[in-house]
Amino acid sequence: MADTLRRLTNTSSFSVLQDKLESWHKDYHVISCDQNLNRCCELIELTAKIQGQLFAILNLTAAEGGHYAGVDTLKMRLLPWLGTCFSMARPSVTDDTSLQLIQDSVEKDRKIRELSASHDNDMLKMDTQLCSTRLQLDSIRAELAVAQNELDETKSKSATTLLATEDEILQLKADLRSAHEQVEIYKRKLDALDDYERQIRLLRDEVSYLSTEKAMLQERLVRSRSPSPLPRLSRSSSPVRSESPTRAQLTNSSRHARLISRFSDLYAVERLEAQAMLRRYIADLDMVQKIIFIAVVESFKTAKLAYRQFKLRVRKTLSTSHFGPESLEDAAVDYIVRNLDLYDVQASVNDVINAMNVNPRISFPPEVDFVLISALIRDTCRAAFAMQTLDPPLDLAFASDGELYNDNRYRRSYDSEFSAPLVMHHVWPALVEGDAVVVKGEAVTRRGALWNRSRSRSASPVRSRSLSPSRSLAFNSKRSLSPGRLTASHL
Repeated sequence: MADTLRRLTNTSSFSVLQDKLESWHKDYHVISCDQNLNRCCELIELTAKIQGQLFAILNLTAAEGGHYAGVDTLKMRLLPWLGTCFSMARPSVTDDTSLQLIQDSVEKDRKIRELSASHDNDMLKMDTQLCSTRLQLDSIRAELAVAQNELDETKSKSATTLLATEDEILQLKADLRSAHEQVEIYKRKLDALDDYERQIRLLRDEVSYLSTEKAMLQERLVRSRSPSPLPRLSRSSSPVRSESPTRAQLTNSSRHARLISRFSDLYAVERLEAQAMLRRYIADLDMVQKIIFIAVVESFKTAKLAYRQFKLRVRKTLSTSHFGPESLEDAAVDYIVRNLDLYDVQASVNDVINAMNVNPRISFPPEVDFVLISALIRDTCRAAFAMQTLDPPLDLAFASDGELYNDNRYRRSYDSEFSAPLVMHHVWPALVEGDAVVVKGEAVTRRGALWNRSRSRSASPVRSRSLSPSRSLAFNSKRSLSPGRLTASHL
């Protein structure tokens, strides 16, 4: 009996029964009806098993007391309870097996409760994570919508800015063009102002010189009218001024050296610039060299003609008021030397271009004009005009294609045939003083020069070029004081 009681105590059957009751009480309103019935039946079975074990202990205890021991207790307590309740038959399994099954059942229930609790915790965690994920997704969607709106606004602003930028660029280009035009206008006005100032200075110098000369003439006139021990004074015994040279004669050597240097500069600088400009439109180098040579020759011809006309007008103007000891010729040359700015160089440039347009030896593309080399023509005309004031004047040596090469006048170009005796064409004319060569020219010598010359221009038409109205207006506006407008007030 003691062993059975000890096993019942170790199994803690009543504690298990109490735990099951508390668990059922907690889950009664949560679980379903079937689950409540199952738990109730389970408790009944566990109670029946415990009662069976207690009845076995009761039987063993009564057997140990003898036939009469414990009879009163059984009569007073057990029999009345049996009359009101029921008794449970002994189970078919043994006590040990029953206790083991109870322990297994309790262990399984405990595991089930633990798994259920862990599952509930996991579900709560998953629900929490799901809620947080949904919140994050909503925030990301809101940020995406804001970013899309900002992108649309940026696109619209960029398109507007691009259109505004293009308009500003066009406006700036227009302003730049107008600014360039204004700069050109200001430059032309500045050049004209410089010319006016230079003419004013020259006129002031001329006025002071004429005033001095007038004072000297008046002094001479008074001296000639005053009584003198000599009955008459010859012109040779007049003041020292009669034997003094004019300004042109005093500066003849310096002007001679300066003009020779200027002629060399024309060959070294302006010629190459004109050649580079013509090569943009003409691929034939020989034709470009011919055009430049003819431009220089025509410039000298036109400048010499302009000098003669200018000199005639000056002599005609000075003839009525000339009283100086120097000759009228010297006075005219001296005036021209001191007033070279009065030379109408633009008229000479126009005459040179007109002469080149009808020259049958050269050709030119119809889309351009000889005005391209007007800078070279203008500088050459000025130098040639100034050379005519020298004593003796400087001039160009006569040259013709196919002539015999003269080593004293010319040097061969780099692409010449050095064994050829005839000149194919000239690159630069020679500058002579009388019969003496001052500056050598440049020529191209090749074999068959006469044959090439006879065929090169045989079929070339004569093409006349006239300046457009805008060019003619521009040229006429830049002309300086013409020799035809000389009067005594300017002298």
